[in-house]
Amino acid sequence: MKVLHLLKTSIGASWALRQTRELVALGVEVHVALPDGPLVAEYQKAGVHTHIVDVIFEVKRPWHNIKKSKQLKKLVEEINPDIVHSHFVATTFLMRLALRKTQVPRVFQVPGPLHLEHWLYKRIEIILGNKYDYWLASCQWTQDEYQRCGIEPSRTGLAYYGVNEEDFKVDDHEKIDLRNVCQLEADDYLVGMVAYFYAPKAYLGQKRGLKGHEDFIDAIAIVRKKYPAVKSVIIGGPWGGAQSYFDGVKQYAQERLGDACVFLGIRKDVPLLYPQLNLAVHPSHSENVGAAAESMYSKVSTLSSDVGGFPDLVIDGETGYMAPAKNPEALAAKIIEAYLDEAEQQRRVENAYQKVKTLLNVKQNVLDVNRFYEHVLKQQRAG
Repeated sequence: MKVLHLLKTSIGASWALRQTRELVALGVEVHVALPDGPLVAEYQKAGVHTHIVDVIFEVKRPWHNIKKSKQLKKLVEEINPDIVHSHFVATTFLMRLALRKTQVPRVFQVPGPLHLEHWLYKRIEIILGNKYDYWLASCQWTQDEYQRCGIEPSRTGLAYYGVNEEDFKVDDHEKIDLRNVCQLEADDYLVGMVAYFYAPKAYLGQKRGLKGHEDFIDAIAIVRKKYPAVKSVIIGGPWGGAQSYFDGVKQYAQERLGDACVFLGIRKDVPLLYPQLNLAVHPSHSENVGAAAESMYSKVSTLSSDVGGFPDLVIDGETGYMAPAKNPEALAAKIIEAYLDEAEQQRRVENAYQKVKTLLNVKQNVLDVNRFYEHVLKQQRAG
């Protein structure tokens, strides 16, 4: 089997590298079209054939998509893949534009549910598909949503973007003592949030950042009125030109929490910082499963919002704590619940570790991808 993967980055999306590496190990001939960058050499080392091509659909300069479509169509003709596998909305739009008259089956593995939460973008993405298009969800909510929109169940599948425990191993030479940095007393309880800062997008109706930083700050402020021993730390920095938004959130935290909230910025030793937290909070407004996986692998108590793929991992009362999204009061109540019962936290932590090891096992996830390929090819042969 020969498969062409379409990626919009060679800097991030390491989950795609893990997936393609395992597909090669299964005997699949894997090609990747992507921009130049540091991960290109890693793909080549894994036995993946790399093609430096820009396969990102441009909204602001749509006339550029004509040339890009011709380049992608030419690449597909040269490689002659059995399947084209896209991993992003932007690469999927270009794939469907370029290959709309070809008969090669196309798989869109959906990395997150964000575009499905906006009626217009959801409709456009679905309408652009034809009988050669298939959808491979990476969380249960996404698969269910496509089927709710009328996509035939036989054209959808589920395969998580796996991540194993060893992927979180880092050199500890940069490790810092969080309790010292946050100036904690012996009995203080440290609640942390790890996420990049994404500025609100007005065209999506967002009034607060996608990751829920403001909700986290509001929740901590509520908790501290009754339990001042609860302190907080936020790890992460601005992404994609969000410096102004980042500065605004820091100012908001200063006004609401004073020195009870410390900002560490972007860190390379996050796996070493997670275990120093008493509770990790993921209050995202839209999410797949990745953020919760990090804290669960790190064996730290995990609290998430109830969106996207989080419920696949975080089961309230079993593997962690869950609160409704965009609800600081409910989030505060769950923080207090965790704070008041350390023994219960530990029980859920152990359950969470077993859950994430099973659900996000990279080798198993890639077997699911390969089975979906076989299903797609069989269905295409059957007409």
